[in-house]
Amino acid sequence: MALELANYKEQARDAVKAFWGNREAARRKQAETGNIDAGTRGAVTAGKNLDGFVALIQSLVKANGLGHAEIHISKGLVVLPGYFRPTKQWDLLVMNGRRLVAALEFKSMVGSFGNNYNNRTEEAIGTAHCLWTAYRDGALGAEPQPFLGWLMVVEDAPGSRAPVRNDEPHFKVFPEFKEASYLKRYDLLCQKLVKEKLYSATALLATPASAATTGEYRDLSALSSLDNFVTSFAGHVAAEAARSPAPVKSVNSSLF
Repeated sequence: MALELANYKEQARDAVKAFWGNREAARRKQAETGNIDAGTRGAVTAGKNLDGFVALIQSLVKANGLGHAEIHISKGLVVLPGYFRPTKQWDLLVMNGRRLVAALEFKSMVGSFGNNYNNRTEEAIGTAHCLWTAYRDGALGAEPQPFLGWLMVVEDAPGSRAPVRNDEPHFKVFPEFKEASYLKRYDLLCQKLVKEKLYSATALLATPASAATTGEYRDLSALSSLDNFVTSFAGHVAAEAARSPAPVKSVNSSLF
């Protein structure tokens, strides 16, 4: 049975448009009320910028046979146990009864690339390692491995494309980091997160601010592409649906 990809490219373009549109709406609202956050923070505090990608995930879950699954995005319902800390709030969970099907994180970066890259990297690594170790020790029950996904939207701008110098006072950095821009660094991060089996799939979308009207985005590599992320996720959902079909509703025999 072929995977259903829910017209994901069009949905992704709509999600990118919404990303930029919601940022601008949040910025205007704060400007009108006089509550201006430092830097670009005023554009991100509304918390709805990546909802278009949440909608894409919902479509993929339904299209691949898990329409009966619960998709949680509310703060109190996206909590999973950890190993190095008690709990962690994810951005989205897919639950099939008591079984965790998928846990996903959605992140973005617009401007301030140098200030936030290390934080995003450490957070991504730590979050996955903490959950997988908890899974190893039975925190999620004796169930098949869930899908862990990490999707990152980064502004495609001169600041994110420019080469970045590394300080090397004692030892040399790995060659792939030499003069690598922040976009390239994020691409390397996404690839390594998958190669080290910290995430089932990752996606990096580079998009310019002008994409508010076009929905334009680009991939940086096959392993960190949205194509790979979507097909990997759809395959995992389809496998879960195959081993756990939707419950059959009982029929009232008195109707016959």
